[in-house]
This record gives sequence, structure tokens and C-alpha cells, in this order.
Amino acid sequence: MKIDGARILLTGGSLGIGRETARVLVAAGARVVITGRDAARLRKAADTAGAFAVVADVANPDDIERTYQEGMAHLGGLDCLINNAGIGTFQEMEQVTLDEFERTFAVNVFGAALMAARAVKIFKQQRSRGNIVNIGSTAALKGFAGGTVYGASKFALRGMTECWQQELRKHNIRVTLINPSEVATAFFDGKEYEAAPNKLSTAEIAHAIKSVLAMEDRGMIPELAIWATNPW
Repeated sequence: MKIDGARILLTGGSLGIGRETARVLVAAGARVVITGRDAARLRKAADTAGAFAVVADVANPDDIERTYQEGMAHLGGLDCLINNAGIGTFQEMEQVTLDEFERTFAVNVFGAALMAARAVKIFKQQRSRGNIVNIGSTAALKGFAGGTVYGASKFALRGMTECWQQELRKHNIRVTLINPSEVATAFFDGKEYEAAPNKLSTAEIAHAIKSVLAMEDRGMIPELAIWATNPW
């Protein structure tokens, strides 16, 4: 995909991977709409990145519809959806509750699926190529202690990605799953962190996303895992 001039919708753009990815893509010439739930934080991120902000929660179907109304009014079309919004909860298995499953899956799985379904309709209406990038996790590749809910949501996202690849490839719609290992972000507590020697930086994930999208449309990368070189 030619990034210069591309029209991109990115969820979870307030902090971390989303904010940095928006900045990198805008710097490469893309027009980017970012979403997030915290209005003040989202607008600050949009100003920093040079993106357009839509305050919305991907777990809310009404917000998804409004996201596309406002986003398409700004972009005039769509070339790429980046499903980056995600939350995590980590407990030992005997402490897991239905509420935690429902809350996490509403964002990480159901929200991503509904966002993608709407994007695919636009891609098909435009009769042009399209791109979907799902931000997963290496937790989608291997389970870990305390990861019952979060890991299950990322395994589900990986499964959906593979289904979409089979369904959408004939329409020239590329679907990629990016699986970062631990990244120095505000994912756990909303606080800002500097990159640590044993963790990935948001810049490295943004670079991977940009590289996947920049491949010419004749090819696609179905899945990419990004590991810290020395996590210990």
C-alpha cells in the first residue's frame, strides 16, 4: 500500500503503540483518524501526531457507528483499519469472573470484529484494495500463568484474523496480525514509560506496522511476532 495519501482509521490511539503508530504514519504522509475513550488524552495525542480524533469506545456499537460517520466524513474513504484498542486483566484462574471475560472480550474481540466488519463493507463498496491490521500479542502464541482472560482474547483475535484472511483475500483485502511481546507502554496503569532495555519500545511496533502496510499490494504478511531481544 502506498502510505503517502492513505486514509487510515486507528483505534486505541490515545497512548502507547496507537499514538506512536499514528505519528509515524502521519509523518509518512497518511491521513489518520484515531479513537479513544478519554477525550482530553485523545485530543492531546491527535495534536501530537497530527491526526483527527473521534472520542469513542469500540465496546459500544453506537460509538462504532459514530466513529465511521465522523471518520469517513473527515477521510472521504478508507484504505486501512488498525485494530489497536485493547485492555488486559490478569488473575489466577480461580479468581476469574464472567465480568472480566465479558469486559475484556467486548474490547479485544467483539469490538475488533465489529470495526472490521464495517471496514470491509467500505472496502467492497469502493471496489478497491483494503488493509486490516490487528494488534495481537505474543500471548496469542503461548499461554502464561495469570493469562486466562487476556490470553483467551488474543487467541480469539488470532483465530478471527485467520478466518478473515481466508474470506477476504479474494477481494484483495489484506489482513495481518501483529504480535508484540512486552512493550514499555501505559497498557497496565495509564502511566507513561520510557523504553526499557528488556522491553520493546512503541517505536519498534509502529515501524513493524508501517513496514507491513508499505509492502506492495501484490504481497501480504499474514502474521508477524516481535520479541524483545533479551527480555530478562
